[in-house]
Amino acid sequence: MKKFFAIVAMVAVSVLGTTPVLAQEATDSAATEQVAENDSAAVDSAAVDTAAVDTAAVAAAETEAPAEAEEVSESFHKQLKTKYIEGGADFMSLVAIALVLGLALCIERVVYLALAQINTRKFVGDLKALVAAGKVEAAIQKCEASRGPVAQVSKKALACLNSDDQNDIQTIERTINMEAEVQGSYLEENLSWITLFIAMAPSLGFLGTVIGMVQAFDDIQKAGDISPTVVAGGMKVALITTIFGIVVALILQLFYNYILSRVENLTANMEEAAQELLVMCVQSPKCKK
Repeated sequence: MKKFFAIVAMVAVSVLGTTPVLAQEATDSAATEQVAENDSAAVDSAAVDTAAVDTAAVAAAETEAPAEAEEVSESFHKQLKTKYIEGGADFMSLVAIALVLGLALCIERVVYLALAQINTRKFVGDLKALVAAGKVEAAIQKCEASRGPVAQVSKKALACLNSDDQNDIQTIERTINMEAEVQGSYLEENLSWITLFIAMAPSLGFLGTVIGMVQAFDDIQKAGDISPTVVAGGMKVALITTIFGIVVALILQLFYNYILSRVENLTANMEEAAQELLVMCVQSPKCKK
């Protein structure tokens, strides 16, 4: 009986001792879950805040990017204006005038040469077909309706062929050569002026350099001291005018070389067309051998 009560007492003690532990564990587990939920909520809130900050940063960057580009562009123009003014209005204006006039002549030549360009082989082939069919008048009208030096040379040659007193091969050949020279001079028109401005731009820049050096020495003489502050003004004028003059010369030189390449191309087309015209006239029954 005593053993029974002892066993019951031990079971009761064990149960009573286990219950607080289980309650404590449950409480600790609940507290842990609560802390985990709070941490998760805090992480989610931080993630949301971070995403919002990133979105705001991206939007701000996208907004600031055009503003920065515009600011850089404006600063470049401001710097260009500032350097132009610092170079001195006298010689910088002369360099600017050389640039404007040179570019105007270059653009005029580019447009003229572009309009003078035609498909030479197709054009001469059409003339051959018309002359072979005895339609010299139609061939002349086709030349009049076309533009460029090749059409003008062909027109003169066909006009001689269609005449009664100048349709011999020697006269036709001489007419082709003369007209080719005339058209070549038209192609090279104003090129001498472009070369003049190419030479003038750096010369004006060097002249500004010399004047800037003289100004620097004058400042040294007035101040009685060779300090960087005294010399800087004249040296700046000298370097700026030189830079602008060289840049203008380089720009005009690029246009000039392009124009020369187009002139050479058109001259080669005229020579090819002249040879075809001579053969065409010799084979025509209207030509006096």
